[in-house]
Amino acid sequence: MTAQLQGEAKSQYVQDMFGRIARRYDLMNRLMTGGQDMRWRRFVIKKARLAPNEKLLDLATGTGDIAFEALKVTPNATVVGADFALPMMIVGQGRKLGDAVRWSGADALHLPFPDESFDVITQGYLLRNVVDIPQALSEQFRVLKSGGRVVVLDSSPPPKNLLRPFIMIHLRYIIPLLGRFIVGKEGADAYRYLPESTQAFKTPQELVKLMQEAGFVDVSYQSFMFGTMCVHWGMKP
Repeated sequence: MTAQLQGEAKSQYVQDMFGRIARRYDLMNRLMTGGQDMRWRRFVIKKARLAPNEKLLDLATGTGDIAFEALKVTPNATVVGADFALPMMIVGQGRKLGDAVRWSGADALHLPFPDESFDVITQGYLLRNVVDIPQALSEQFRVLKSGGRVVVLDSSPPPKNLLRPFIMIHLRYIIPLLGRFIVGKEGADAYRYLPESTQAFKTPQELVKLMQEAGFVDVSYQSFMFGTMCVHWGMKP
């Protein structure tokens, strides 16, 4: 199973995978979530509380959805979108507001920014794809200013309730089938990996603990989509 890859093999797979699906990634997100993904990204920016002239780093920026939402809400902010999947950012550069984002090729485990560079850090679907979650959070803590905010959007393992069987059908069968239809052969393994990585990821409570161990305080979260999506937020003291 691709979601069980470790170390450099996982990192290389994820980088290649997002490059292959870049041009259909946004469409697939809308279809998989019924358009709810945009609502979650708006919630991320609400929790970011980005003020005019502040500097935001959007990690795993992809095609820039969260970065663009930040600029819509706070046009005078400086927004840096960083990702190691360059084809995703190339797609984002061609979108409306693409010229307003400062794009940066970056490894989330070794960020190319000085200490205390940003007022806010956001991210969408980063942590389930990195090979070392504590290291990724440590780097975010390092480049965030004191009093700065971090907001994390990611998937969560389906909770054990009456809806779980239906959610598992969606994850195991509907999403891979949709991926193959929309993206083609390039989407076959990618949209098997993404549901698998959801099932293998940390629970919301486990992620709270990891964020606290990295040094963040006032950590909290809100779940969406029957508990399969979650937004966490916290602050650097």
